[in-house]
Amino acid sequence: MNDACVLAVVLALPLVASATLALTGAHRAAPGVNAGFSLLTFAATLLLAQRTVAHGAVSAFGQLFFVDPLNVFLVVLTAFVGWTTALFSKPYMRTERDRGRMSASRMRLFHAMYQLFVFAMLLALLTNNMGVLWVSMEAATLATVLLVSVYRTAASIEAAWKYFILCGVGIAQALFGTILLYLAASRELGGGDALLWTSLNAAKASLDPVIVSLAFVFLLIGYGTKVGLVPMHNWLPDAHAEGPTPISAVLSGLLLNVALYAVLRCKVLADGALQNGLPGRLLVGFGIVTVLVATFSLVKQKDVKRLFSFSSIEHMGMMSLAFGMGGPVATFAGLLHMTVHALVKSAIFFTVGHAAQKAGTQAIEGIRGLVHVSPVVGWGMVLGALAILGMPPFGVFASEFLILTTAIHALPWAVPLLVLALAVAFAVIFRHVQGMAFGDSTTAHRLEHRPALLPVFIHLAIGLALGLYIPPWLAAWYRAAGAVLAG
Repeated sequence: MNDACVLAVVLALPLVASATLALTGAHRAAPGVNAGFSLLTFAATLLLAQRTVAHGAVSAFGQLFFVDPLNVFLVVLTAFVGWTTALFSKPYMRTERDRGRMSASRMRLFHAMYQLFVFAMLLALLTNNMGVLWVSMEAATLATVLLVSVYRTAASIEAAWKYFILCGVGIAQALFGTILLYLAASRELGGGDALLWTSLNAAKASLDPVIVSLAFVFLLIGYGTKVGLVPMHNWLPDAHAEGPTPISAVLSGLLLNVALYAVLRCKVLADGALQNGLPGRLLVGFGIVTVLVATFSLVKQKDVKRLFSFSSIEHMGMMSLAFGMGGPVATFAGLLHMTVHALVKSAIFFTVGHAAQKAGTQAIEGIRGLVHVSPVVGWGMVLGALAILGMPPFGVFASEFLILTTAIHALPWAVPLLVLALAVAFAVIFRHVQGMAFGDSTTAHRLEHRPALLPVFIHLAIGLALGLYIPPWLAAWYRAAGAVLAG
């Protein structure tokens, strides 16, 4: 099987799964079918990664698709989190159905749109065409709008509309930025190549810097809306809080990473055309503001899913800061942070989902004594919180340490602000998690199905391992991806 065939299988599997589940998604076996297709997709991405490492970057289907160390690393991560989230969703969604929150038609919609969302994310990562990248991000928006509103409550519909409108405005900005990028490239390249990232990257030094600078601003605002950068972040807490917990997990673990990937691909082009560091400074500015606003927004949260959604915004700000500073160390830290945040934050949402089902509420004050009534859920939440707050030896500590030490040299004035923000985040989240885990028990609802907690501890174990030891092959992968981002 050649590289093109493997790539086609990676994209075809979630599409076939979506079509299959659109017909059979209400059947009791559908959650298992969803998880099975997700496992096959993950296996196909491992094969694609192995071939990419062995053969180097490759193009396929007339250069419509392009695989290099940067996107294939994210493809594997996306498929892995997609699979483990599908495993988690099996008992979770069955409990939601048994409690009357999900009808047969909604279960079918959930499973079909879940696989369509995974397809859109993989397409965004693998395409070489900036126009197709935009289309795939829009498709992901539409799929997740339907998933956020699947409960059909007033709050979930309001959250879905807010998500649709704000991200619709953002994606319109990205479309205008893509058009400007095409305008700049069409003067140097033929019409057929003017939107291919590989062609743009080869010719970036000759692109009109004025047009490219305008294009990057619109692309940063547009895709930055999907990243959750402040002030374009307001859709994210509502979408996380009102949709099913598996969707909260993939929004934090997949969508935010893929949107940041789109920004980074655009930054490479803008850096080559402008040669003045402006794209990096813009990312640094948005990153610092995002960290500060998200951290202090944690203080007033009373819903556990909203609490951890603001934590996701904070961490996306840290990643933006890392990539904005640039350089081998900061870029390595940013890629490591993308990995461990996706794993740890999705694990936290897995525990939050089971805790909320057991307590019958998402209110922080309504979830108490988890370690007494469900020790595995309670300790999973405690360990997940310690991991995401950057306690050593978890991987988040390693990545944040590298980011802060780089900032000491590159942005010394920002370090006190970042340390203050991290301290506030630690105090607020740990205080809430301590009460939910060890407080007087009010969490007495019986779950109709055994919780799927293996994904929680798989994610946390990987996050811990990456804090203790980064395998040479993974470090080489990060360095190769960093070389792509360095241009």
